[in-house]
Amino acid sequence: MACCTIFDETIDQQFTIKKAQQELERYRQKGPRPTTRLLLEGLTHAGVIDGTLLDIGAGVGALTFELLERGITRAVIVEASSGYALAAYDESTRRGRTADVQLKRGDFVEVGRLLPMAHIVTMDRVVCCYPIYQSLLSEALRHTTRAFAFSYPRDRWYVRAGMSVENTLRGRRNKFKTFVHPEAQLRELIMRAGFDLVFQKQTFVWSAEVFLRHA
Repeated sequence: MACCTIFDETIDQQFTIKKAQQELERYRQKGPRPTTRLLLEGLTHAGVIDGTLLDIGAGVGALTFELLERGITRAVIVEASSGYALAAYDESTRRGRTADVQLKRGDFVEVGRLLPMAHIVTMDRVVCCYPIYQSLLSEALRHTTRAFAFSYPRDRWYVRAGMSVENTLRGRRNKFKTFVHPEAQLRELIMRAGFDLVFQKQTFVWSAEVFLRHA
């Protein structure tokens, strides 16, 4: 799920079945998008690609499937969009990975308490979907025993301006909103929860970061 005030009511307005199929075809043809590649690089750099994965807001499952190819043994995908959840299931079937991937439909803040802990928790372009990010991040951090990796829009004027234009252009029928959160506050929350930043790389718009839990 690429980057909601009324999350459950707006998610399928923005992340439609058509968009999910288009993104899945793009992934099959061109591989993972830039932020996903950066998170893969960061997790490889941290030396933690083994054990179990919880991929929150996984979209078509690109990060999940790439990590399964690199050493992850089992994964749980959480996806709120019905279209993207279906696309992730289709890809797991095509790859013969249905035994390795559990798919949970819903808002992670609501369903997280029902899900098991994992060695690695990931959120690729997800935190920007939440106006109040603290509950999402805190729940995600509680679920990881080793590493947390996520990407988010950088807190820069041009990013805020771009998202404001996008939110306006969606019009009245699509009330989905995206948000730019303060980078320092995101990082402070994670570090207060007992994690150290071990990897960070940025594009013009996005930041990708990997954190390890204190020994």
